[in-house]
Amino acid sequence: MATSSGSNTLTTTTAATATISTLPPDIIETHILTRLDGPTLASAGCTSSQLHTLASQESLWSRLCHSTWPSTAVNHRVRHLISTHGPRWFFSSSFTNPEYCMASSNTLSLELIANHRIVDWLRHHLTHKSLKVRNPLEALSKKSRELISAVDIHYGDDLVLSKVVETETISDWFMCSPFRVDLLDTKEKIRTRLKHEEDDTCRNLIDNLTLSWIIIDPVETHTLAMNLSSNKPVSVQRHWLTREIHVRFASILMRGSSEMVLCEINLVICTRMHVREVSLRMEDMEGMHLNGRDSLVILVNGLECKRRVKWENKEVECVKRYEQFLEMKRLRKERKLRHEGTLDSLCVTFGALAFAFLFGFFLFG
Repeated sequence: MATSSGSNTLTTTTAATATISTLPPDIIETHILTRLDGPTLASAGCTSSQLHTLASQESLWSRLCHSTWPSTAVNHRVRHLISTHGPRWFFSSSFTNPEYCMASSNTLSLELIANHRIVDWLRHHLTHKSLKVRNPLEALSKKSRELISAVDIHYGDDLVLSKVVETETISDWFMCSPFRVDLLDTKEKIRTRLKHEEDDTCRNLIDNLTLSWIIIDPVETHTLAMNLSSNKPVSVQRHWLTREIHVRFASILMRGSSEMVLCEINLVICTRMHVREVSLRMEDMEGMHLNGRDSLVILVNGLECKRRVKWENKEVECVKRYEQFLEMKRLRKERKLRHEGTLDSLCVTFGALAFAFLFGFFLFG
């Protein structure tokens, strides 16, 4: 009996002192770490040196990127960029949203571009360490010749759409035209498993629909990426006439020090519950759609901004930023209307006084 009691005590003590470090590394990597999402995997890598080594495996993060965003697995060029610059970098850049930030000193100025003085700006900054080229126009072309959009749409656990689109950014047509990236062709429609329920469709879309729109600047020396989507919809509305459902995802970027710009992703679902439009465009606080030149500068600035450190509640924060943008847009519109009303009143008063003066002059003069 004493021997049995001692054996039980030894077994209990051993089980109590056993930790995850006692497991074989291949078991931890294959059966535990592969079941974790990105934030949890990053947190696990900070607990011990052994877990840090196992959680830093490139194959683990590459598999995580491709499972989180299936579009990165189907496009050869995106796969090459991820493998070249590291899947951990790509995940951290694409999972988080850019912070509000002012334009840095090595970012193209909107005013200079609007005045077509890009070459002068580049010559002025040639001594900066970030521009190590001799030809000023070459520096601009290396900044962003094209943008890659990797888009994934899920409804619950079902993949609705996964596609990669490349957009050139150096033609005059792109620079002067309103910025817009269309994921689908005009007559292309994507079938979904959504059920047509007149009353609950919008609520179901809010709860279950998710969208990721990753913008990639494929510069060879320093590829940049960021996610422009709020992941969850910020607005779901049914059109009163066509009965189509317009689902909006959004993120807020900065132009200059205080000007907010809305990056809006519009998804249109027709009455047969087919996706017929997925588009990205940018809008300022005046309600005007930005052209390609201004949009490109803002996107490059957003790509170079620091990212949010906290990952939790990012969807709620995106909705708050979107509502803040709408509120500031409304206030600006009201101020503009009041200003225009004041000017109209002054013009009417001045016109009445001028008429009265002329009438008196001809009557009594």
